[in-house]
Amino acid sequence: MRHFTKFAVVAASLAFTASAQAASYKFDPTHTEVRFYYNHAGLTEQSGEWKIVGGEVEFDPAKIEETKVSVTIDPASVDTGVQPLDEHLKGSDFFDAEKFPEITFVSTSVKQTGATAVTLVGDLTIRDQKHPVELDFQLKHNGPHPLGSYFDYYQGQWIGVEGKGAILRSDFGVGKFAPLTSDRVRLEISAEMREGGW
Repeated sequence: MRHFTKFAVVAASLAFTASAQAASYKFDPTHTEVRFYYNHAGLTEQSGEWKIVGGEVEFDPAKIEETKVSVTIDPASVDTGVQPLDEHLKGSDFFDAEKFPEITFVSTSVKQTGATAVTLVGDLTIRDQKHPVELDFQLKHNGPHPLGSYFDYYQGQWIGVEGKGAILRSDFGVGKFAPLTSDRVRLEISAEMREGGW
């Protein structure tokens, strides 16, 4: 068991060092999700996601602390599965997507916290309200995509990440009905990215 544990740690470390140079990675729009979760009046946890997410990541596995992340989200792409709620969220009570057509995140620092884990700190801007947030990420993959030998779309070098964090929506001007509907919103991110994009 001891030898297996040592092997697992070494294998995990190699995930960060599989390639040896910095590169720019673009989000795969078909396999990138930014989801939010909130408590609805104490009864249930509800969720939604933004369907249009773009940006890039500058990533050097040898210099994790120099990673740079820039993300842009279209707030009008919000999707809860309930159209009247989506329209309300797009309106002036919440995201006011016509007046503020972008949600942005720009990283300011990165700290490696484990063999395949980092804490990403950056500025999140919603409705022109900018505040720092922390997101914890796990690197799930770094290298050729397993589907690259089957589909041209997946050729090249890829990274896959999963992240989580939390914000207070009232900090960003979208606090209507808080705290009846929870002010704290949990975020979960899953993203696949291809080196150089397409």
